[in-house]
Formats: sequence, C-alpha cells, structure tokens
Amino acid sequence: MKSFEHVYRLHRLLKASRYPVPFERVQEELECSRATTNRVLAYLRDILNAPLETCREPRGYRYTDEAYELPGFWFSAEELQSLLTLQQLLATFQPGLLDDALSPLRQRLADILKSQGLSVDNAARVRLLRAAARPPGRHFAVVAAAVLQRKRLQIDYLSRATAQTSEREISPQRLAHYRDNWYLDAWCHRSNGLRTFALDCIQNATALDREADEVESDQLDQELGTSYGIFSGTPTATAVLRFTPDRARWVAVEQWHPHQQGIWLGDGSYELSVPYSRDDELILDVLRYGPDVEVMSPVSLRVAVAKRLEQAAARYHQAPQD
Repeated sequence: MKSFEHVYRLHRLLKASRYPVPFERVQEELECSRATTNRVLAYLRDILNAPLETCREPRGYRYTDEAYELPGFWFSAEELQSLLTLQQLLATFQPGLLDDALSPLRQRLADILKSQGLSVDNAARVRLLRAAARPPGRHFAVVAAAVLQRKRLQIDYLSRATAQTSEREISPQRLAHYRDNWYLDAWCHRSNGLRTFALDCIQNATALDREADEVESDQLDQELGTSYGIFSGTPTATAVLRFTPDRARWVAVEQWHPHQQGIWLGDGSYELSVPYSRDDELILDVLRYGPDVEVMSPVSLRVAVAKRLEQAAARYHQAPQD
C-alpha cells in the first residue's frame, strides 16, 4: 500500500495548496527519491486521470479542477472517523435545534461520503460506538450562540455532586466535546475564575446583552487543558500507574494525556505517568482496570483508590437484598 499512500499524500498536498507546488516540495512531502516522485506524478495523471497541470510560472504542479477527488475509497482512518463522528453528532441534536444552520452541513457531509462511494446506508456499516453519552440538553443552541457571538450568559446550574442548583453569570469561552458529552469552558463571575460546565446540567440559560469577558487561549489551555480529563486545571501532581504485563500491551498504545510519559519495566509491566489536578475522573479510569493496575504515587491517590476498592469489595461481602 506504500504507492497508494504516496498518491494519497500527493493528492492532499495539491488540494490544500493555493499555488502550484514545486517538484522539490512534492518530493519532500512524499519522502522518496526523485525517480519515485516522477512515477507517482505520472500515476496520478495518466492512470487516475487527475487534472494535473505543470506550470512554468510559478513553477510547479496544480489541479486545473479544484473539485477533483480520487476515484475509489481514499479516506484515512482519521478522516473517516472525523466525518462519521460529525455526522453522528449532528444526528443527536433535538428536532428543530439549529435545523436551518445544520441542514447545509448535513448535505455537504452526505455529498463528501457519496463522492467516496459511501451512501448513507453504507456509512452505517462503519460503527462509532458511544459510551455513556448524555443528550446536550435543551439549551445547546443558546449556549453555542453565546460562545460564537461573544455574549454573557445567565445560567441555572445543577451540581451533580451536591444536587444543588446555583445561579451564575458567565462569560462563555469555548465548547468542548469530550467522551461523547458536551461541556462549556467559561469565566464564572460568581467564582471569579475559569470553570467547566456540563451542558446537560444547565437547567436554564439566558443570553445577556453584555459582551463576554475574553480569556486568552494560552490561559485557557494552561488552566483547563494541561491536566487530566475534563475536570482539569493547572497540574498539581503526576500519577504514576503500573500496569501488569497482560494489560500493558493495550495501555502502552493509549493516549491518556498529551504530556504523558511511559516506560517498559524489566518484568514486562508498563509504568504510565499522567499529570492531573483533580482526581475524580482519574480514579474512575484507574478503577476500571481492577487488579491490572497499581497506583505507585502520589500516596494520596493510592490511598483514595485503595479506599474505593475496599468499599466496593465490602458490598460483595453483604448478602444481596431483594
């Protein structure tokens, strides 16, 4: 499949370029010899009938028809997942929610899939399974509009931890879709700090006629995007997790965090280091591995996980009640 990979990469390069692409740039993108580069160009033009033109000024190659697509199925795994994920996300919105705005996007997605031989029925043969997904809530449209129009929001927010509802004025910063659920990063004027709100917990949302306070992207990433999971913040600790040899083969290729570090140990086990701030979500992820993982540090996290395991085991020592 190496030759097809070259053709695919060349096609994407030509589609993304506004100006003719020099031969040297093509060769650099394909990471191959001059002779191989010439063969790939010839294959694209002569075998696949691509509208490929050689320009003299500026010197390089370009498509004369911007609508040209490769015949057959040429999506990468990442592109296919992105398209089908977006298609499924659009399908989750309630009837009437942003229909006018989303209808052209739905049609465009269908056209893209059709261009690659994927009808709606065929696309359903590629399954993207959603685990523990919650509906985005009744106020998605109001929240999304406030994010894009840079307006403040007045919200009533239900805390699942306390079962209490609080009223807050917030300056929305960005929407996040994480683990099949929607969240809102915002500056909370009541707490005077950045907070992350689950959209399905917003009981009421009203757009205010006041401009949202702006928070720099670097600050958002630093406070909300550098730690573990959606319940993030500036990292305060690094969890060191040791996985058994049987489980290590799976965990070693997983990405828990962009700044994680992993090392193989002599006995075949795998040690993963993950920065985090709050431990809520991290504990849940550790628990799902049961006896196949051990928290090595910090001590506070090790104790918290051990306590949860003891509480779980205690339930099974009791006789089930009808």
